[in-house]
Amino acid sequence: MNVTGAGSARPWPRDVLLGGILVGVFVLAALLAPWLAPCDPAAQRLEQRLEGPSAAHPLGLDELGRDILSRLLHGARVSLLVGLAVVALAGLFGGAAGALAGWAGGAVDAALMRLADVVLAFPGILLAIALVGVLGPALRHLVLALVAIGWVGYARLLRAQVLAWREREFVLAGRALGLPGWRLLVRHLLPNVLPPFLVQLSLGMAGAILAEASLSFLGLGIQPPTPSWGAMINAGRGHLLDAPHLTLVPGLAILMVVLGLSFLGDGLVELLDPERRS
Repeated sequence: MNVTGAGSARPWPRDVLLGGILVGVFVLAALLAPWLAPCDPAAQRLEQRLEGPSAAHPLGLDELGRDILSRLLHGARVSLLVGLAVVALAGLFGGAAGALAGWAGGAVDAALMRLADVVLAFPGILLAIALVGVLGPALRHLVLALVAIGWVGYARLLRAQVLAWREREFVLAGRALGLPGWRLLVRHLLPNVLPPFLVQLSLGMAGAILAEASLSFLGLGIQPPTPSWGAMINAGRGHLLDAPHLTLVPGLAILMVVLGLSFLGDGLVELLDPERRS
């Protein structure tokens, strides 16, 4: 048995700590938005429109006199909801499809991967725009469109992992003992392929948040008066000279969240990969 002292424990990767802090602030802001927001995010004060930061409104007011800090905090709730929903649904469907394709092989693998190739043949954001345009702008349609383009990455990743692990000695030994295929896959194979899948989930959430902001910027995402970071940027485009804070604040929020999730994903790669860790 290899015993190491406390002083020899390897510290967590810096990217995990930095990403965890950024993501943690984002999650807390989203969860506590009703209590942290100084004003109603939909309340209009037309006589104070485009005012800059002040004690009463730390981030200023928008073109309709709405408090930007309040809208930023409530917009974080939308981004968090969309990101979690898309990652959960796309990860579940894509992961199941990839695991089935890699384990079953043959016609099942060919059919699922050809379906994935069809989806990949279209630019992701254009396919999402087309789907939302046909279904209509709504939160559920936005999530559905992002799941439709996002499951492929999870499917291909998990398929590749299952293909790499299904010929290992412990799997072959389980087959020789007559263990059912579903038991080998669920109880023995999937735990070994989860680390890269978890990394992909963190990076996928960053992509989902960015895609939601892009579609909302185009008017195909969350509809007013519900605040959305992408819609806030779009509304501030006409005031870049006289009120740059309208686009700067939500733009920085998107940047920090995406960076945080990217740092977290990169750090998890190092943390969960024994070869890199050594």
